[in-house]
Order: sequence, then structure tokens, then C-alpha cells
Amino acid sequence: MRPPQLYHITVQGHLDAAAAAWFEGWAVTHWSDGTTTLTGVVPDQAALHGRLNAVFALGLTLLAVQRQVEDRPLPQPLP
Repeated sequence: MRPPQLYHITVQGHLDAAAAAWFEGWAVTHWSDGTTTLTGVVPDQAALHGRLNAVFALGLTLLAVQRQVEDRPLPQPLP
């Protein structure tokens, strides 16, 4: 079994407090390009699907899902 993994989910737009509450325990970063990145640990693929289901339930546009790999940095958001 795989240990918990750190994921970054990027969506279009900036989340308000009500939408961000769906991702309790996750870091919410608003970028200047109008996107939001949600960062958090998921214990397994079922939990990841739960977070993705929240994205779709809120009607957000999913832009990227990235698993953090320790030996390589994530691409940086556009300025």
C-alpha cells in the first residue's frame, strides 16, 4: 500500500470562503492569473476522487491535478 501523497489541484477562478470550506484542511492559493491551487495530502485514490468530486459539485473548471514527486519540483504558475 502506498503512503499518503501530496496533491495539487488547480482550478479556474478564485474560490470564495464557502467554496474553500469544501476543501477543509487543504491550502488554498489564489494566483494572479485568476486560478486557484488546492494543496493537500490524500491517503488513497478514493480520497483523491472525493476531492475531485467536490471540484465538479462546485461547478469549477479543473485545469490540472499533480502529485508532488519529492525529487522534482512542480512547474510554477504563470505570472
